[in-house]
Amino acid sequence: MIDDETQKDEAAPEGQDEGEQPAGPVAEEDSSSSQAAGEEPTSTPPAGEASEEASDSEPEAEAAEPEAEEESEAPEVPKADEKPKAEEKKKDVIPGADLEPIAVEPEERPLSAEEQARLEAEEEERAQREAALASEEEEPKAASRAPAKIEGDARFLATGKRKTSIARVTLRPGSGKIEVNGRALDEFFPRPLHQTTVKLPLTITGYEKNVDVRVRVHGGGISGQAGAVRHGIARALIEVDPELRAELKRRGFLTRDARAKERRKAGLKKARKRPQFSKR
Repeated sequence: MIDDETQKDEAAPEGQDEGEQPAGPVAEEDSSSSQAAGEEPTSTPPAGEASEEASDSEPEAEAAEPEAEEESEAPEVPKADEKPKAEEKKKDVIPGADLEPIAVEPEERPLSAEEQARLEAEEEERAQREAALASEEEEPKAASRAPAKIEGDARFLATGKRKTSIARVTLRPGSGKIEVNGRALDEFFPRPLHQTTVKLPLTITGYEKNVDVRVRVHGGGISGQAGAVRHGIARALIEVDPELRAELKRRGFLTRDARAKERRKAGLKKARKRPQFSKR
């Protein structure tokens, strides 16, 4: 019995030693695993050091405030990035958009013979109108001498021609009345241009209010008839006073204007216009 108890007592401390032995290796394993994971033990700084760090940070913050104010007061400097943006905007603009378009005049087509003749006639009429207006504006020069006295029964006859018109003119003493084919001048020639054309020889020589004019005219148109009447009056005035010839000749009133419309030829459409050529 005594031997059994002594054996139990010896076994008990041995069991305790065996149970305590595993605790050591486990703790060692825990410490080694934490070191392997790279975990460092946290250390809290002491209170004195924390207060010193807070005091150092305050002057730094105060120094940063004036710097920020100086930056705000400083003028803004254009950034270098703005230039590329402006260049990009310029690239977007279409080149030549600022230029004004050039007006291209259409090519003038060649005029036909009819159109050219019509334009020439219009230019001639315009020139005559301008010449008549200019003569109206210019004060006619007074005759170098007084008009010759005409006897009461005197008659002076003359013939004037222009184109295909023929005018027989009779001058006799009077107050300046002009009668054409039994009608007044304003009625027969309603246009002021033609009226001025008829009166020019009388106005220049000073016989405008000293003689009456009676005219018989036929053939041609109104313009040709006015020219024929002027030609006949100028010739009749030479019969009244031969010294008027130089002045009337200088102004072209005694010249027979032979220009007339050319007659149509056989096989042609007009005087010189030919039908279009066809090879087949």
